[in-house]
Amino acid sequence: MADPVEILRSTFGFAGFRGVQDQVVGRVMRGANTLAVMPTGAGKSLCYQVPSLALEGTCVVVSPLIALMHDQLRAAEAVGIRAATLTSVDENREETIQRFRAGQLDLLYVAPERASSEHFRNLLSQARLSLFAIDEAHCVSEWGHDFRPDYRLLRPLLDRFEDVPRLALTATADAHTRADICEQLGIPHEGMIVAGFDRPNIRYTIQPRENTTRQVMDVMADNPGPGIVYVQTRAGVEKLAEKLAETGRPVLAYHAGLDPQVRRRNQAAFVASEDMVIVATVAFGMGIDKPDVRFVAHAGLPKSIEGYYQETGRAGRDGDPAVAHLFWGADDFARARQRIGEVETGRQPGERARLTALGALVETAECRRRILLRHFGEEDTPEQCGNCDNCLSPPAAVDAGVVAQKFLSAVFRTGMMFGTGYIESVLLGQSSERSLMNGHEKLSVFGIVSGDEAALLKPVSRALLLRDALRTNAHGGLEFGPAAKAILKGETGLKLVLPPKRDRRGKRGAAGGANPIGNPLFEALRAKRREIAQETGLPPYVIFHDSVLRDMAMSKPTSLAELGRISGVGARKLDAYGSEFLLVIREAA
Repeated sequence: MADPVEILRSTFGFAGFRGVQDQVVGRVMRGANTLAVMPTGAGKSLCYQVPSLALEGTCVVVSPLIALMHDQLRAAEAVGIRAATLTSVDENREETIQRFRAGQLDLLYVAPERASSEHFRNLLSQARLSLFAIDEAHCVSEWGHDFRPDYRLLRPLLDRFEDVPRLALTATADAHTRADICEQLGIPHEGMIVAGFDRPNIRYTIQPRENTTRQVMDVMADNPGPGIVYVQTRAGVEKLAEKLAETGRPVLAYHAGLDPQVRRRNQAAFVASEDMVIVATVAFGMGIDKPDVRFVAHAGLPKSIEGYYQETGRAGRDGDPAVAHLFWGADDFARARQRIGEVETGRQPGERARLTALGALVETAECRRRILLRHFGEEDTPEQCGNCDNCLSPPAAVDAGVVAQKFLSAVFRTGMMFGTGYIESVLLGQSSERSLMNGHEKLSVFGIVSGDEAALLKPVSRALLLRDALRTNAHGGLEFGPAAKAILKGETGLKLVLPPKRDRRGKRGAAGGANPIGNPLFEALRAKRREIAQETGLPPYVIFHDSVLRDMAMSKPTSLAELGRISGVGARKLDAYGSEFLLVIREAA
């Protein structure tokens, strides 16, 4: 049994474990079953990679997506780990099986569908196993936001090899989901290690959707690094990607309707790029292991706070500053309620609770981070984080109860047949052929809104739809929802949060550039990394992270020994690339 700390230093180039990594690795090395809940970017993969090198036998990693496995395989091989995948698209399956039987693999990545098969269980009995690592373990729970039934079938496999420790890993699980993961995978409650959910390097900003294309273009202009834009529909992905490409930035689309070869090609191009934007449905993301994503933008409402946390967590995994923007509309909530009505009855209360939690997040005047962390059970959080829109530019809160009553009255008196725009025109007293023909100019609500109240109409209509006081019918007309009566009668008020007006071209995004100090040596090192990436077919970040290049540019090592002391430079990478980077540093001197 080798020393985990020595492996961490020599293989990965890190002087010591971060956060709870040492606790997790310690339990694994003792053979204890463990659930590790760690935020994205906290180094979950190290928690099984280090033991895979320290223990005798092969660590079997259950991972949900083939693309994710191949990314992880590439990164493992780059530091000298003997790793392989066993998937339906691998052409070297027989070779992998032979290597596994011969004890020549430290890591073997498989999908849950394969792992739960009887044939695979028989294969595992033919070699020595060191560990089972179940990645994205929230998929095992029906309470989780991304339930995968095949994860439920893993328990018989784990129990068949009960002497092999099991390590479940996830970044996204509330208390209920965590308890369910432990029960489903046979992990004792005391084996749960929760590192916390805060991602302090991510700046959260949430705004009502006005002009989605312009808003996303602003985010792109402020953040020159790689970015992901999430859109709810395939058609929406195609349309937005086409518009964003007009900026001159490399932009590609990704959704399940694309030809599989196109999908793989687009994903590979994004993983290898240092400035590309990919516009995608939520099908994209879990399958990538790209640490240098500088922004994530949601052009519509995610399915849950858990989904939002996981999707935004794909930004800034390298620890550098990143931004997360969410642009929402009231119609998002209306569609979400329709979807809830279509799911099985037993799941509806949980889905409604998730939607209510999302509504509280987008409408709050509080610190966004505090709302997120409290959702995951972290109660002892500061009132302000200093790195979200509400903390940086506090919004105003106004009492809009009277305007809400007027809006609801207009919806009722016009027969619950008309959309938001027409209701607003009636309240503002804007005469039209339609209002004359319908006789609505004779109504008591015609023209009863003016002055300062007029500016509140749009946010009020949005709030009423969000709170289910209004709903849209099949023809786009507004009708009362269950919360309407209490607001109309004054039993429930309506507080509005009005964000301050922002300059479209204001301060640069929190992510900024990779080279905030404008060091020319850093740019020369990036150019060398790009050259090596093209020659080897590896993504630039697999060679070295930006943070490693910044340390090189600042410390200017003159020997391989000095270069090897920089965090993130392990023995394999030092041997493979060290001389080339030292040459760049010498030439710049």
